[in-house]
Amino acid sequence: MSRAALSLQISDLSGFAKSLREQLGKLPEPPGHVEMLNLLCRSAGFRNYQHCKGVMEARQRLDAPPAVQAPAPAPVDYALIERAMRQFDAQGRLMRWPTRSNLQDLCLWVLWSRLPNRITLTEKQISELIKRWHAFGDHALLRRALIAWRLVQRTLDGSEYRRIEQKPPAELSPLLARLSGRT
Repeated sequence: MSRAALSLQISDLSGFAKSLREQLGKLPEPPGHVEMLNLLCRSAGFRNYQHCKGVMEARQRLDAPPAVQAPAPAPVDYALIERAMRQFDAQGRLMRWPTRSNLQDLCLWVLWSRLPNRITLTEKQISELIKRWHAFGDHALLRRALIAWRLVQRTLDGSEYRRIEQKPPAELSPLLARLSGRT
């Protein structure tokens, strides 16, 4: 059985070497193969070899850049992106309303990104836009969810809707790139 090669890119070789030396110094005897893999991966900022392997494989599947020494301040959950991709059809329309709230959240961010910024819309206008972006026939559910998740604000009488400008989650940009690659 052949093994898939995993490449490990280390941005701070000195920090990597210090971490590895400290871990090796705590061992009573030289580590075995699996233990050495875990030591190397922990020195590179992962929990263990399995965590490193999972992150690398997910990034390879999503054509993401190679791993860096430590996770970024806002790490990207590539597994969540893969699950979210299954919620959209080839035209980028939301096929179904996910049952899990983290998937609902990411799907709503996709809709949020498609709304025009700094433009006030009527209920009819925002409903027409949302109707184009989903395929399961419940635009009112999506409109209410956008408001409940505080991605869109509306007036008390419901006559005006406006996208709330804010920083999206780290997963939105890679997800949008993957969705645009489908169409």
